[in-house]
Amino acid sequence: MSTGYNNPVAVVTGSSSGFGLLTSVELAKAGFRVVATMRDLGRRELLDKGAHSAGVSANIDIRQLDITNFAGMPEVVERVMRDYGRIDVLLNNAGFAVAGFIEDLKLEEIRLQFETNFFGHVALTKAVLPIMRQQRSGHIIMVSSISGLHGSPTISSYSASKHALEGWSESLRIEVNSLGIKVVLVEPGSFQTDIWTRNARIGEKAFDGTSLNRERGERMRDRIQQLPKKDPIAVARLIANIAQDPNPKLRYLIGNDAHVPLWLKRLLPWKWHEKLIARALKID
Repeated sequence: MSTGYNNPVAVVTGSSSGFGLLTSVELAKAGFRVVATMRDLGRRELLDKGAHSAGVSANIDIRQLDITNFAGMPEVVERVMRDYGRIDVLLNNAGFAVAGFIEDLKLEEIRLQFETNFFGHVALTKAVLPIMRQQRSGHIIMVSSISGLHGSPTISSYSASKHALEGWSESLRIEVNSLGIKVVLVEPGSFQTDIWTRNARIGEKAFDGTSLNRERGERMRDRIQQLPKKDPIAVARLIANIAQDPNPKLRYLIGNDAHVPLWLKRLLPWKWHEKLIARALKID
């Protein structure tokens, strides 16, 4: 069935909290018809409240989508097309972080990190690309991280998944730019989202008493909890602006703690840089 809406259509993943929730509301406020997806529809309450408060509930359609269910993605995309007839923006946002020293992480924990943070975005993008190719237009926006440009201790798997997303997105942008499709990477620093709480998972070995890194890990955890984390609404508003920009850049770093570490990495000799990071995070 067709809704008759003439508004541009945005599909957002991971919209139950954090950047996905806030961006869904910001896009709706900007005039988009937003298909806000989440793995567990039982967690839609915060988005419902946010949409109601902003007066945009009618512009947000909440649907279930598990981005690790690759086989089910084409059907989800087909339903969006049946209902709205187009997809103008895809925001690949869903994800989580596995925390733990590399020697303590299991391979299956690392694989799950990549299944969600990398392959899930790849699979959904591939499902949407034929639509945007036919339209000769569309924005594919990847929520990456400064960790995709700068490796960080104890979140090696998260950082690796974001590095993979960065490289894949660079290649994709070159391939589809002439088709009218714009690929963009958004690279936030530390913002107050569920990536630090509900969407952070600790490797099992950290809890079974066998890790030799327990004290180092506790020092780093305490240090990270002390670091200031900014309001994520700034990232949501940036993404909404990118979605409306006909000619966006490839990369958008946001947050001083995104710019400064990358600047230091490029400026300092590596041996100085690694000592600085280790001392700052209390793991040396």
